[in-house]
Amino acid sequence: MIPAPVRAFARREWGPLFGTVRTALVTRKWRAIPMTLAAVCLTSVFQIVQNQDWGYQPVQDIGSVRAEDPLVLALLRTPLSLFVPALDLPVWGALAQILLVFGIAEICLGKARTLLLAYVATLAGTLYARVGIALGPDSPLGLPATDAQVVDTGPSAAVVGLAVYVCWRYGARWTGTLVVVAMVVEVLIKNNLAGKEHLAAIAAVLLVIGVQEWRRKRRKRGQREGVEPRPGTRSWKPPIRS
Repeated sequence: MIPAPVRAFARREWGPLFGTVRTALVTRKWRAIPMTLAAVCLTSVFQIVQNQDWGYQPVQDIGSVRAEDPLVLALLRTPLSLFVPALDLPVWGALAQILLVFGIAEICLGKARTLLLAYVATLAGTLYARVGIALGPDSPLGLPATDAQVVDTGPSAAVVGLAVYVCWRYGARWTGTLVVVAMVVEVLIKNNLAGKEHLAAIAAVLLVIGVQEWRRKRRKRGQREGVEPRPGTRSWKPPIRS
């Protein structure tokens, strides 16, 4: 028998999120996550192709990012790099991450916002790698020069960023905090490029959250002051009177 305090905590922490996901899957089934299923299929195709003698280089050319690459080329490759599994990790891990976290995010946030946040998180990691290498290994935020040659692909940065955002959006504060703490511990235990990119992804998402919270408080302050926004604008400033 689960103690009542534990049940109460679970309802507070995961109740709204669980209810939203369950309702969507029960009513729409797999139609609730078409983008996620497409991402799983695309990742599977990339995995199969890059393990062929003829397919490795084409996949590298369109979805492989390294810090030593020209910035414009890296930016062009970054969107597809989310769906290119890392060769040194089991592909089922990437597929499971996409299916679970992207699926929940797609239901809770919608396709467009999920893809946008995934890209922001991944881009933050990609850009951090260049900054970290410039800082050098002597800096706490720095990286060794050899990391410039590391192939940087996979959905992990996007997954971490989406997890933190969804937890904030649905009030799962303890779960979101646990994700952040886990990523910090990862860096402390294994101080590598991937771990620090995860922290960069979290920082980018927290910045997005901070901006949204600031805008929300600004709107509430405007409502308390009795100022209504003018049609066609999001500003809460009163109209100019002559």
